[in-house]
Amino acid sequence: MIDLNRSLLKKRLEYQQRQHKVIFLHAPLHMAKPVRDTLEALSWEVLLHAAYSPDLAPSDYHLFASMGHALAEQRFGSYEDVKKWLDEWFATKGEDFYWRGIHKLPERWEKCVTSNGAYFE
Repeated sequence: MIDLNRSLLKKRLEYQQRQHKVIFLHAPLHMAKPVRDTLEALSWEVLLHAAYSPDLAPSDYHLFASMGHALAEQRFGSYEDVKKWLDEWFATKGEDFYWRGIHKLPERWEKCVTSNGAYFE
């Protein structure tokens, strides 16, 4: 996290203009004391979400869902074939793909609140 903070300061001028405000999405049950101490030292805001909630994890509702659709008709003969397919699949995903996944979070949060925490598609 310290290296990430340094990289943000160096590479993202808009980060410095926002008074170094980073919002860190994290499940509170898994935060060890050294992590809490580091987040506090960096003055990062922690945005808590329910642990194990696939509705609120961009990797589950965006990344893996997209990958699952792409894998639907695939058949692999070896580990090397799987690795090659994954490397190529990730290489085709542009920055906008990941941006969309993160920026869907507010909509997902609203759905989660509206559904009283029940899972949804």
